[in-house]
Amino acid sequence: MSVTTMNDASVVAQPAPAAASRTSPFFAVRDIHAYYGESYIVQGVSLDVHHGEILALLGRNGAGKTSTLRTIARIDNPALKSGEIWLEGQPLHRMKAFEASRAGIQLVPEDRRIIAGLTVEENLTLAQVAPGRGWELDRVYSHFPRLAERRRQEGVTLSGGEQQMLAIARALTRDIKLLLLDEPYEGLAPVIVNEIEKILNEIKALGITTIIVEQNAIAALRLADRAVILDTGEVAFSGPATAVLENEDLRREYLAI
Repeated sequence: MSVTTMNDASVVAQPAPAAASRTSPFFAVRDIHAYYGESYIVQGVSLDVHHGEILALLGRNGAGKTSTLRTIARIDNPALKSGEIWLEGQPLHRMKAFEASRAGIQLVPEDRRIIAGLTVEENLTLAQVAPGRGWELDRVYSHFPRLAERRRQEGVTLSGGEQQMLAIARALTRDIKLLLLDEPYEGLAPVIVNEIEKILNEIKALGITTIIVEQNAIAALRLADRAVILDTGEVAFSGPATAVLENEDLRREYLAI
């Protein structure tokens, strides 16, 4: 199997032009370039995600994975200088972060951003204040029974795994079209990783379109339908997740596993 780059016209597992012209992807990123100040971080990334699909966005530390997620979510840093981002025909590249959120982009950041001084339930309820409501609390608690048990507990006093559950649940209370997960397994014990993995499999079964960034590449690949590997801000590989799992040379070169 060949590894592809941005300079290679034949990207692995991409549809032929005729097929691409018949159907537009649910979500598309086209040649985006983003900077932190003068630092050129995201260097011409392009990718497609189809409805209900899970895409693993992988790479070594510093490859530009989180920066790409932040650019998609329209966070101010890094600043998008050129390129296009489309969600169901909506031009996200022209939007601010709050507009992208209302359009259906929900980012679960690595640091989770649980609001201090608020209970679990208050964190969830606050997320529903702005227009664009998603899951009601009863549905959240049915999928996250541990949060139901701790609904009156202050959110920041939860364990790391429980805070990750709360961050994911909070995203689902919004009218979600694309879920962006940044390092959902980071810093968690293996037994808690297994619990988060079960939740993500439930999300997959529900058909929620997702992009996951994760250093635990094997876990992400087992969950994902397709994978994109970044190397110094550029796309080094795009194709089926199984192709990465089966290619030891590819994993060693770009993922160090």
